[in-house]
Amino acid sequence: MDDVAQQIVGGFILSAPFVVTEEVWTLAASMNGLQTAITIFMVLAIGYGTLYRAEDREADTERAIAGVPLRFLSLLIISYTSVIILAFVFDAPATFGATPFTTFKAICIGAIFSVVGAATADSLF
Repeated sequence: MDDVAQQIVGGFILSAPFVVTEEVWTLAASMNGLQTAITIFMVLAIGYGTLYRAEDREADTERAIAGVPLRFLSLLIISYTSVIILAFVFDAPATFGATPFTTFKAICIGAIFSVVGAATADSLF
């Protein structure tokens, strides 16, 4: 639970400024499917790299679900969920006139920053 709490705090703190920034929503509107897929891959790579490559932690020794470490799963869930919550609490999709696909792309952009905060908080504390 301590790891989850740290991830939540880090994920919210680092992503909050980007969720309400018009430039992020403008970028999201212009992104194509490949660019969106790359942002998703970046979230996975940053999260895994921060948890298991920057730290002296072994993914093989942690509890896993379907072979995926539970800590990594919680990191991904928290990274995306924190951005989703912030986007809708601040009514960003309506404010920026975003379509559902643009909203999805903006969430993917925000998750890059969220995973950095969540993984860093998890690793430091």
